[in-house]
Amino acid sequence: MGRLPWPLLVPALIGMAFLVLPLAGLLVRAPWSTLPSRLAGAQVLEALRLSLVTATIATALCLLLGVPLAWMLARVSFPGRRVVRALITVPLVLPPVVGGVALLLVLGRRGLVGQWLDAAFGVSLPFTTAGVVVAEAFVAMPFLVISVEGALRGADPRFEEAAATLGASRWTVFHRVTLPLVAPGVVAGAVLCWARALGEFGATITFAGNFPGRTQTMPLAVYLALETDPESAIVLSLVLLAVSVAILAALRDRWVTSP
Repeated sequence: MGRLPWPLLVPALIGMAFLVLPLAGLLVRAPWSTLPSRLAGAQVLEALRLSLVTATIATALCLLLGVPLAWMLARVSFPGRRVVRALITVPLVLPPVVGGVALLLVLGRRGLVGQWLDAAFGVSLPFTTAGVVVAEAFVAMPFLVISVEGALRGADPRFEEAAATLGASRWTVFHRVTLPLVAPGVVAGAVLCWARALGEFGATITFAGNFPGRTQTMPLAVYLALETDPESAIVLSLVLLAVSVAILAALRDRWVTSP
C-alpha cells in the first residue's frame, strides 16, 4: 500500500481521536485506588447482578423467537417479506425512549395487550424486572435476527436438500442440519444481542423505571450516580467498557479482522 494522502490522514487521525479520547478519559479519571472497594459496593453488585440476569434472559428470549423468525425470512417466500424485514429492523434506528413509549402503549396496564394480560392473568409488566427483560429483548432482537438471517443466506442449501431427499422431516432438517451450519452466526448474533441488552438504557427507564434492586440496571445506575457520586459513575462505566471490549475481542474474527 502507498502512503495515505495528507488530506485523508489528518481527518482520519482526528476521527480516531474523537472516538478513542473519551474512552481514554474514563481510564485516566478512574479512581483506581478505591476501585476494589467501589466494585464491592452493594449498589454496584446489585446493578451488575440485575444487568447480567436480565440481559441473559432477554438473550434467551431473543434466541427462542429470533432464530425461527430469521429462518422464516431467509427460507420462506411470502408476500410482504421485505416489509416485514424492514419492520423488524426498525428498533435498530428507533430512539430507545420511543421504543419504551411504544411498549407502554401496548403492554402497559391500559395498553392494547397489557390491559388483557392484567384482566385475565393479573400480569403487569411495566416497572418490573420482567419489564426490563421485555425492553432489552425489544431493542436487542434485531441484532440476532440480522446475524442469523445472513448466516442462513450464506449457508449451502444442498445439505438441507440432501437431508430432505433422504426422508428427514423439516424439523429434523432444521435442528440436525441447518442449525449446525449456521451455529457461528447464531453465536455471534447471540453475543451481540446480549451486549446490546446489557447496555440498554432508554427503553428500560421508560418502560421499567429506575428502581434499585428491581429495575436499576448498570446503565441506569451510571445515570443516577452521575448526579450524586461521579466517581461511582466512572467505575460503573469502566465495567461496561470492559464488557464491550471483551465482546469485541470474542468476535474479532467475525466482525473486526478484515480478510
